[in-house]
Amino acid sequence: MKRRSFLSMGAAASATLWLPRAFGAQLDGLGASRVRGYDNLLILVELKGGNDGLNTVIPFADPAYYQLRKNIGIKREQGIQLDERTALHPSLQPLMPLWHSQQLAIVQGVSYAQPNLSHFRSIEIWDTASRSDQYLREGWLTRAFAQSPVPPGFAADGVVIGSAEMGPLANGARAIALVNPAQFVKASRLATPVSLHERNPELAHILDVENDIVKAADRLRPTQGQAQLKTVFPGGAFGSSIKTAMQVLAAGDTSQEKPKSGQGVAVIRLTLNGFDTHQNQPGQQAALLKQLAEGFASMKSALTELGRWDDTLVMTYAEFGRRPRENQSNGTDHGTVAPHFVMGGRVRGGLYGVPPVLARLDGNGNLPVGVDFRQIYATVLGPWWGLDAPAILQQRFEPLPLLRA
Repeated sequence: MKRRSFLSMGAAASATLWLPRAFGAQLDGLGASRVRGYDNLLILVELKGGNDGLNTVIPFADPAYYQLRKNIGIKREQGIQLDERTALHPSLQPLMPLWHSQQLAIVQGVSYAQPNLSHFRSIEIWDTASRSDQYLREGWLTRAFAQSPVPPGFAADGVVIGSAEMGPLANGARAIALVNPAQFVKASRLATPVSLHERNPELAHILDVENDIVKAADRLRPTQGQAQLKTVFPGGAFGSSIKTAMQVLAAGDTSQEKPKSGQGVAVIRLTLNGFDTHQNQPGQQAALLKQLAEGFASMKSALTELGRWDDTLVMTYAEFGRRPRENQSNGTDHGTVAPHFVMGGRVRGGLYGVPPVLARLDGNGNLPVGVDFRQIYATVLGPWWGLDAPAILQQRFEPLPLLRA
């Protein structure tokens, strides 16, 4: 779908067209009896630009780390030690209660074979769950919802907050994009920017879906009479996005037309911008990771208030990591692998994946792939939702043991 596929809610929000399903709906019978399906919520957090993994999850016991990062390396005494060789960036201190309660998992070495270092192409690979040499049209979540639609009572498949790009929900999912979350409650009407040569064949469909989109947005928009959350959310764009996400969930819970368990959507995607740190990385990344950690702490608090913590899975992703060697501008350039965070009330906390071995860089000075990112997706699709993950991902990937039974 091109950009014409977006409908905008005034200046505040936008929504994709709700296209007919292109795939048959099938539910893996094995998973259907063991999991709660879309009663389990997924929250995706995109670290846009490619977060530097080595200064996020620090291999302080590897002497090569400080050889490669003489200026930007995090000193051992500054890091938050997790075990005898690994520490977290000091800005991630707000995550430590989750770590100690074993509700935070860190998957190291995540990437894919023959990684692409273009922002545009690599995020396309992550969004569609394709191989590096394969071009797929639909997002991986779009294919999931096509295989097994959400229950009729759900307002939408998903909500995208803080970005106009639909990412893994592109080209077919029933998804609403709230570009400006701070003004969500003020959004009141839709515009339909469709070019003239496309207007005639698509106008009827647009008119059909417009009322449905308005109704869905109204169901998810917070109302004056709605109970206020006690959680205090951090300031800034990311904190505002998290607050909006929690308000969307609260609105779904109080809807008169809510599904049995009260969920309005199956997926929420958030975006934290600014991780393309080619220059002066230390200060920029410290501020970003502080936003991430404080945001996650507030998200946990709000989800607990809403009674949703145990049925929510939160995970980060990004187009790529950064190179192990610092550049001449006190930054890092596009690299391959990175660690990613997974948290939730049913997460089996700890370190997973393949820790970096900096003596084994490839010919381009990058770390080799330790975990294919589609293993994380397979964990969501299979154990979390009970879907046929190999059919959706077009290949079998072993799920990671991140979830408690």
